[in-house]
Amino acid sequence: MKELATQQALVDSFSKLPGIGAKSAQRMAFAILEMRQEDVLEFAGALKNAATSVHKCPRCGLYCDTASCPVCDDPARDHRTCIVVSMAKDAYAFESLDFKGVYHCLGGLLSPTKGIGAKDLAIEPLLRRVEEEGIEEVILAMNPNLEGETTALFLAKILGEKHVKVTRLGYGLPMGASLEYADSLTLEKALEGRKTL
Repeated sequence: MKELATQQALVDSFSKLPGIGAKSAQRMAFAILEMRQEDVLEFAGALKNAATSVHKCPRCGLYCDTASCPVCDDPARDHRTCIVVSMAKDAYAFESLDFKGVYHCLGGLLSPTKGIGAKDLAIEPLLRRVEEEGIEEVILAMNPNLEGETTALFLAKILGEKHVKVTRLGYGLPMGASLEYADSLTLEKALEGRKTL
């Protein structure tokens, strides 16, 4: 049986989401078709509202749905400490820790193989913020992979010229892990990040 054009359009739309393959997109489309009409309209309204109301803060790059950024414009936050993340979603992990500093989102990572260079990321705005906003410490919080390490080293070099303290998240063994299953890179990072007790 041939799929309906409307159903296929729904499948194609879901396929655009990261990590969603053809089968998952098809299951999601069928789930929508089997929902009550009120729920489908509520879902569609939420998507439309997100598309029209949510925007990136021009200063930090985090998402907001108000005219002012709730992080940048909060006087209770420590504006001297800034965590730099590659994507806006990464900042929310730190919010669960009750971090009281500010953030800066690069919008990606350096990746020569994907054609992403320094001009494609929000690096210049970060440098301006360091100079203009009195940021004293920049915490680099990129994923511990090749692109993350490359970006962190690049930022550390250019931020070092701005006379600002640059730190990096510690990496190593997670709590409850077994040494016998740890890969060599994880063990190497654990040794590099060791602390005096």
